Amino acid sequence: MPEDQMKMADEEKPATTIKQEILDKIAALVTAAFGLVAALAWNDAIKAVFKEIFGTATAIGPMLIYAVLVTIIAVILTIIVARAVSKAKNL
Repeated sequence: MPEDQMKMADEEKPATTIKQEILDKIAALVTAAFGLVAALAWNDAIKAVFKEIFGTATAIGPMLIYAVLVTIIAVILTIIVARAVSKAKNL
């Protein structure tokens, strides 16, 4: 490959890499946004269930239980996803 073509190929690589990184970040942000919308919907649904069971959605005890349970579930799911991603990268 002539030197001019090699230089041109090297200059195109960073632009392609930057475009790919931008697309990856946009995809991650959109995914996070959908996750937030889903989380808010589940939050409202669970609050309604607590209100039915305990009579009020503002009782401190049930809200603390809810927060602890959601935190535990989030941590477990985060660990599972991280392990799955790690395995996928090693394949």
